[in-house]
Amino acid sequence: MSQLMIVSMLIFFGLSVPVAVSIGLASLAGVGAANLPWLVVAQQLYAALDKYPLVAIPFFILAGNLMEAGGISERMVEFAKSVVGGIQGGLACTCVLTCMIFAAVAGSSVATTFAVGAILIPAMIRHGYPAPFAASLQASAAELGVIIPPSIPMILFAVSTDTSTGELFIAGVMPGILIGVALMFYVWFYAKRNNLGKRDGEGRLPLWPAFKRAWLALMMPVIILGGIYGGVFTPTEASVVAVMYAVVVGKFVYRRLSFKQLSDTLHKSVVSTAVIMFVIANAGVFSFLLNRAGIPDALGVWLAQLFDTQFSFLMGVNLALFVIGMFIETSASIVVLAPLLLPVALKFGVDPVHFGIIMVVNLALGMITPPFGVNLFAACAVAKLPLERLIKPLIPFVGVVIVCLMVITYWPGLSLGLRDLVYSK
Repeated sequence: MSQLMIVSMLIFFGLSVPVAVSIGLASLAGVGAANLPWLVVAQQLYAALDKYPLVAIPFFILAGNLMEAGGISERMVEFAKSVVGGIQGGLACTCVLTCMIFAAVAGSSVATTFAVGAILIPAMIRHGYPAPFAASLQASAAELGVIIPPSIPMILFAVSTDTSTGELFIAGVMPGILIGVALMFYVWFYAKRNNLGKRDGEGRLPLWPAFKRAWLALMMPVIILGGIYGGVFTPTEASVVAVMYAVVVGKFVYRRLSFKQLSDTLHKSVVSTAVIMFVIANAGVFSFLLNRAGIPDALGVWLAQLFDTQFSFLMGVNLALFVIGMFIETSASIVVLAPLLLPVALKFGVDPVHFGIIMVVNLALGMITPPFGVNLFAACAVAKLPLERLIKPLIPFVGVVIVCLMVITYWPGLSLGLRDLVYSK
């Protein structure tokens, strides 16, 4: 049964059938092969979605879209430019810093790509940066949207493995900062080497005026993350607070959010949520059948025989996830693979929260690697470029993130130090 499911799923992938549909059809094949009652499909579809933390996903998606429509992301860009825009290559560094700030609310890399890229990709092109470089940078920096908390993939990992969402969120802070700083260092070096970005400070507001214009926008991540870690509200409740804050600021303070825009934003958010939930529901049936067939135990035995140390196991997992992330959507990869790999990681003494961060960062790479990198497609849409023009400038960005991934993998304290500090109190 399990072989039939996996082979049929790969065949459907090869035929370019959408990921969620491929997983669902493979699950139906598994149910038929196991002679189970078809009612099992409906039961497991419901069970996969009947989890309270998943409520946060539509609200974080909506919050990110409201930030874009309500002018909040634009104020964040102005503030980020006032901080780092004065150096050579400052506009490119502004792109990274804005993505870091925006990520602290949105939870989605695609939302970050559109919201920030719509402003900064054209600005970088006007300042002389090659369009493929600008688009590649935006796609790579937007990856921080799923690493810096709150993060939708972290919520999915937590739900799939019964891990604490709050602990995963706090553990993602330092890895996200590491990747953000590394990307800024690279783009500064790129600008210096290619004599770009000398005029990036033009039109830049001084720090204090920029802060006064953006302080309400900047308070959004402070309220959300401060509320979560201060015990004021749960991550799920924080998502609702983010939406309400974005509506109030965008509609009544900045006066940028019209009722027409609100309607369009709600529609776009519903569509995005439906896509993710459809993947989760089908992956739930798939995971149920694999568990019933004893695949997790068999995989654990096989990996234990294949790898004899924690170092080699983590290297093997990273290589496998890197390849998988190229072809399978991040949400689907997490809800299918996390329940299978975490028990094996525990046998090798890997902390479940640390392993969650490794999985999220690694699969986030899949968002910027061909052939199915969703951030690439989003950046191409904003920059109006074909995908093939982004490949060459993208390679250094992928290399930077891989180096950071190795640091995150083999230095657990980077992820767990802040977690232990917060949750030991």
